[in-house]
Amino acid sequence: MGKFGKEILIGIVPVLIAFLIFVGVNVVPLVLMTVVGVSLFFMARARGGFGVGGSGSSGGSKTKAKAPSFLTFEQIGGQDRAKKELMEALDFIVKHEQIAKLGIRPLKGMLLTGPPGTGKTLMAKAAAHYTNSVFLAASGSEFVEMYVGVGASRIRDLFREARQKAAKENKDSAIIFIDEIDVIGGKRDGGQHREYDQTLNQLLTEMDGIHTAETPRILLMAATNRKEMLDSALLRPGRFDRHIEVDLPDKKGRLAILNIHAKNKPLADDVNLELIAEQTFSFSGAHLESVLNEAAIYAMRDESETISQKHLTLAIDKVMMGEKTDRETNNEERSRVAYHELGHAIAAELLRPGSVSQVSLSPRGKALGFVRHNPQQDQYLYTKEYLEQQIMVALAGSAAEEMFYGGRSTGSRNDFEQALNLVHNMMDCGLTSLGIIDRNMVTKEELMKENAAILEDLTNRTRALLEQYRSVFEQCLDILIREEVLSGGEFRTLLNDKRQDAA
Repeated sequence: MGKFGKEILIGIVPVLIAFLIFVGVNVVPLVLMTVVGVSLFFMARARGGFGVGGSGSSGGSKTKAKAPSFLTFEQIGGQDRAKKELMEALDFIVKHEQIAKLGIRPLKGMLLTGPPGTGKTLMAKAAAHYTNSVFLAASGSEFVEMYVGVGASRIRDLFREARQKAAKENKDSAIIFIDEIDVIGGKRDGGQHREYDQTLNQLLTEMDGIHTAETPRILLMAATNRKEMLDSALLRPGRFDRHIEVDLPDKKGRLAILNIHAKNKPLADDVNLELIAEQTFSFSGAHLESVLNEAAIYAMRDESETISQKHLTLAIDKVMMGEKTDRETNNEERSRVAYHELGHAIAAELLRPGSVSQVSLSPRGKALGFVRHNPQQDQYLYTKEYLEQQIMVALAGSAAEEMFYGGRSTGSRNDFEQALNLVHNMMDCGLTSLGIIDRNMVTKEELMKENAAILEDLTNRTRALLEQYRSVFEQCLDILIREEVLSGGEFRTLLNDKRQDAA
């Protein structure tokens, strides 16, 4: 239809109907037939029945096979264990003659699980290059439609297209990658007429290979960060034979990722990427890429030809907490925020000497101030003492406000959420007086009583600790209000002077 076709049609139709009525023609049947025909046309179009390519299939126009860009496992950093496990599993496709001699059944599916931004999609693309396979990619949301049967039809079309494309390109295998598979692979609730259930049933049928030949071999790879939501029929052996955990990278992995993303960026001579890797504990690959990108933006703002360590440090703060804001606060609020952040800093420094890097009153994101900590060693096991210290640091901000203002403010909300999560972790790990328990089998009253007892005890300990350094608050406050930033070295000097006076 031309550019003005719809407008012309809308103008002609009423005139035509009026003319037919004028000459005595009964237009009711004609109008009804037109309405039904138009409705059927748009329903078929919505279902994808008039897709490009002449196949007439319901999935022809919706589920797109996207060819990946050239990518190898060497170009993916920070996932050595996951890559090794995945390459070992992919060897079943590459060395199919050897596995046939040993009677090994070919793998049908691999599930990549882990937090967002850890490189699951990149690893699927690299897998296609490693095995020299046809690669088709889709998202779980592409199979969800308001019309029943559309998702199942698109699953059939996706597997059919994989086989046809492999035959056309004369390849022995094809890899189908479905991102966010939890959208269509969630646990079934017993109803067999739901669209999601029909889509999942069709996926299970295709993975079993009931209607397919032995060649080409089709491997289904899927990714999710919510594995616990998947249906058990999808997870059993014979469907997803390998579950590969793609975790957040450790320090060595973070350094490898930073080096990869820094290749096309002009770094200054003072840049120490190893230090940046230490400071970005719990960052994913996506976070690290964003750190380097934001650092380049800071360099451009400063009209600098190279990215310096200062730019990278600012970028870490931005990725963690957001951009600096122009939020104006009155003097009383600034003093309260300063006392709050100094409470966190003093508690952190007393419990873990050398941990404070900077105390700042610069608003970032929703935070009116923050304490920046020095890099610590990666840690994955936590003792009861360590968790209690973490809770004390979280509670120190509100404890400082109570010391100087006699009450708390809404600025402690995130601190309390962090403290509660740590207490729940202690309960789940049997580190409280309740012993080893299942929180679902303990009454809410018992849990609330234990939670309150832990937080009250740690709050009192935190307040007693901070009271010994009341003069440090006053000394640091003047500097913080005046300069907005207090360096870790200057802060430690004031704190150590107080310790020596007390000795």
